Amino acid sequence: MKILQEFKEFAVKGNVIDLAVGVIIGGAFGKIVTSLVNDIIMPPIGALLGEVDFKELKIPLIPTEGMTPEKLAEAPAILYGSFINTVLDFLIVALCIFFMVKGINHLRRLTEKEKVEEAAPEPTEKECPYCLSQVPVKATRCKHCTSQLAEGKLS
Repeated sequence: MKILQEFKEFAVKGNVIDLAVGVIIGGAFGKIVTSLVNDIIMPPIGALLGEVDFKELKIPLIPTEGMTPEKLAEAPAILYGSFINTVLDFLIVALCIFFMVKGINHLRRLTEKEKVEEAAPEPTEKECPYCLSQVPVKATRCKHCTSQLAEGKLS
């Protein structure tokens, strides 16, 4: 029973739910990026290179002369065109994540800066330049050495 209770606590924690949402959104984002690369980016690049479809680029590992298109599709080959698409997928995802993290870090720094500015209270004491004791900010005379101080200014 204890292990069931521990699992329940683990599964209901916010981190697990956040992770699940992240994985689902990441999967959907991956499909969008794959479509972007395959359907929008690669066709113009293929057209520039002479009507090349990158998905079809491959190096056959066996002689293919005289093969029917069906047999040719099943023949073992190194699919470097597919690899190029996958690398572009990765680069686009990495670029998007980079800009997303950069934006989040910028917002975080702004928020932290505001918190620091709000949290910094006005000083209530200053240091006597003669005896180095702490005296109230508005004091005009040091309570320890009785020296004359500039009013309201920190030393």
